[in-house]
Amino acid sequence: MTNSRMNPKVDEFLSKAKKWQEEFEKLRMIILDCQLTEEFKWMHPCYTFEKKNIVLIHGFKEYCALLFHKGALLKDTHGILIQQTENVQAARQIRFTNVQEIVEMETILKAYIYEAIEVEKSGLEVNFKKNTEFKIPEEFQNKFDEIPALKTAFEALTPGRQRAYILYFSEPKQSKTRESRVEKYMQQILGGKGLND
Repeated sequence: MTNSRMNPKVDEFLSKAKKWQEEFEKLRMIILDCQLTEEFKWMHPCYTFEKKNIVLIHGFKEYCALLFHKGALLKDTHGILIQQTENVQAARQIRFTNVQEIVEMETILKAYIYEAIEVEKSGLEVNFKKNTEFKIPEEFQNKFDEIPALKTAFEALTPGRQRAYILYFSEPKQSKTRESRVEKYMQQILGGKGLND
């Protein structure tokens, strides 16, 4: 069963999937039915509409999920979208623990995917919280004062990258740990790179 829209990298990803293989296959068929383009990004099957990311398939230990890149803009009539953590602003997941759930939800899933395509067509954007609403940890601020170039480099990063660093640096309870995280990533920030680049 090949489909001109199938991406060989996704075939490879699925053939190697130790867990959720059947679930991934089923999700893939449902998504391809919705006429999206299959790509492989961030090591996951990703589906796009006119080069815009619509939905991504990924697996975790306890569940596999369909991730809507702009899920926050969907109406979620069935109340099934999950915000992974409170810091995730745009994306939402629908989680599954077995293939049966996916089969039973096929119609709903397609409706959500079509709605996500409409959101993209309409040009709607998620209103991200401004980074000023995220507090820069003191240890990071101190480095800014010591090394003005660091502050300049940080401010030149995209808002998403800035946010990722701020959240990552703020996580540890102990100042020592926060400081060592900042130390560890200084070169990366100075190099204009994000946390996961």
